[in-house]
Amino acid sequence: MDPLKAAAPQEAKLHFLDYWRIIRIRKTVILAVFLLVVITATLVTFILPEKYSSTARIRVERDQSDIAELNARQYNPGAYDPYFIQTEFEVIQSEMILGKVIADLNLNREWGKKYGGETLKTTETMLIFKRIMDLRPVRNTSLIEIRVVSEKPEEAAQLANAIATTYRDHRLNERKRLGSSGIEALEKRWAEQEQKVRKTQNELEELRDKLKVPDAMVTSDYNAPAPLMTAETLRRFETLRIESQAEYVRQETMLQKLKQLSPDQLAQAIPTTLQDVLLSTLLEQLTLADQKLIALKKDYGPEHAEVLKASASVEDLHKKITKRVDGILIGLEARVASLKMGLDNLQAQVDHATEQDIEKAAQTRPYFEKKRELEELQRFRQILFSKMEIERTDLELPKTSMVEIVDTAKPGLRPVQPNKTLNIALGVIVGLVVGIGLAFFIEYLDTSVKTIDDVERTLGSPVLGVIPQNVGLLLDEGAESPHAEAYRVLRTNLLFSRKDEKLNSIAVVSAGAGEGKSTTVFNLAVVFAQSGQRILLVDSDLRRPTLHKLLRVTNSIGLTNYLLKQNTLEEVIQTTSVPTLDFMASGKLPSSSLGILSSGKMRDLISELKQHYDYVFFDSPPVMGVSDASILASEVDMTMQVIQYRRYPQPMNIRAKQLIEKVGGNLVGIVLNNINMSQDESYYYYSGYYHEYYSRNEEEASAEAAAASSAAPNAGDKA
Repeated sequence: MDPLKAAAPQEAKLHFLDYWRIIRIRKTVILAVFLLVVITATLVTFILPEKYSSTARIRVERDQSDIAELNARQYNPGAYDPYFIQTEFEVIQSEMILGKVIADLNLNREWGKKYGGETLKTTETMLIFKRIMDLRPVRNTSLIEIRVVSEKPEEAAQLANAIATTYRDHRLNERKRLGSSGIEALEKRWAEQEQKVRKTQNELEELRDKLKVPDAMVTSDYNAPAPLMTAETLRRFETLRIESQAEYVRQETMLQKLKQLSPDQLAQAIPTTLQDVLLSTLLEQLTLADQKLIALKKDYGPEHAEVLKASASVEDLHKKITKRVDGILIGLEARVASLKMGLDNLQAQVDHATEQDIEKAAQTRPYFEKKRELEELQRFRQILFSKMEIERTDLELPKTSMVEIVDTAKPGLRPVQPNKTLNIALGVIVGLVVGIGLAFFIEYLDTSVKTIDDVERTLGSPVLGVIPQNVGLLLDEGAESPHAEAYRVLRTNLLFSRKDEKLNSIAVVSAGAGEGKSTTVFNLAVVFAQSGQRILLVDSDLRRPTLHKLLRVTNSIGLTNYLLKQNTLEEVIQTTSVPTLDFMASGKLPSSSLGILSSGKMRDLISELKQHYDYVFFDSPPVMGVSDASILASEVDMTMQVIQYRRYPQPMNIRAKQLIEKVGGNLVGIVLNNINMSQDESYYYYSGYYHEYYSRNEEEASAEAAAASSAAPNAGDKA
């Protein structure tokens, strides 16, 4: 790998340095824009007339009266309306409010005198009014600040108070207007409803007489109908029928259960079921007789007269019990039959009452329907009356809480516009922002070469040297010139970039004119010559030769004379003040010999010069404008391209490189010329350390010389 091609640094580490470099380079633009904006802002601030501000604060609530209870039932103030305050903002700024203020204060004529001498139109005055007025809500409250700015403090206060008062009066008048119109509508509707009620009452009376509805069926207030007689009878019969049916079912069930029992079981069950006293007595007597019979049998035997008598008594009791049980069953059956007949009779009466009820209901249905209609009309009439009374009461109640002027506007004591401190501070900030932004924009539009990274990234060639700005001729400045070190670095890099030591012919080219290639090749040849090597400097720029002026020699004879075979090689080579540096001027170029550099004679000359000198340097015209540079680059061993810092666009330099490579030239590297070291500190490492080092050496040498001169007289005195 070529040692001169260092890896490109990471962009993330260079971002800040790149920004700082742009600011340093474009500091003139930044400073000019900054001063222009700041001065303009300051002048405008002091030229603008002073304005005063006055603020009135009002509390705005929804439409309500001062009595919260009545209003709570009617308007439900607890419901939140997110658009209420914003709506009132727009109302305050509307023509409805501002137009009345303009009319009341005659602002069309007053402001007409102020702004033009003629009476303004209301629309024009409205626009001016809105520009000087500002509304602001007080956070988390129902307060609104009305702020007006004017050149006169009294006028600002007057306008703010007028807006607040006009808005308050408008809200109150609007509420009264709406309430009055609502009451009128309710009264009209109530009158219509009253006519309907009276008409329906008359129709109801006619139906009552026509259908012969008894008084007992009608209540005095018509609120609800009295029950019909047939319906009451039906309910009574239905109640008796249900009771008779229940009794019949109970007796019938008991009878069926008793019939299923044996005679002995009947004798035991009937007393507990029917509670018959006689049967209970007979059963008790039977029990005593059985006990007596058992005792006699034990004492006398079965044939004893007492035993027989007791047995006859037991049998007689059994017969009586049997007859009694049979009688009870017969009586129970008769009762069940009687209940059945009564139930059937009640059912017939119920059916008859039902038929009568249906017939009566059908007959009186129009009456009761009309009666229900009358009740609905009366109920709605009452609602209208209640609503009407509430509105009347609410209209008479005070409503000062709807809009309350909390703070009246007072004339301002100090002007609020223009804010000199803020305007100047903003001018400083805007000036810096615009200046820096313009600098970066100009930098963005500038596509010229700016850094070594630009060269190595776009051209793909190493940078052999960096030449500072305002470099003079080393032949005049001397070998110890601070600028000479830059060319020594260039010489070292050039030597290390050679792939073969036999390559000793070098052409220095550039993309366009004025990039400093002639000065570069001259100083580079001087540095090589000062190191003791035999150097020949050839001015091959036949269009605009320059090197003879730098050496202060004639250009009457030179390269063209040799190539045209007018003079020998020894005749066209001139010596210089540097013993090891020779010079060949360009000579006069006839107009008929423009392609002379592409001749075979030129190639032979280069080969011959390479044998006589250690290094041969050729100055050439710009590559982009003349073909001579491309031809020369194809004939020499090595070519260096000089690029002036921030002069030509990068595409132009890329095209120049492509032209050199297209003709087969060996481009060994790039020389960055005319670098402003004071502005771009990224080039400090290429020359800054050397300048600092040599400056320190010069100071030490001067100090030693001064010490030596002061010591010489003292030594003479001692002698």
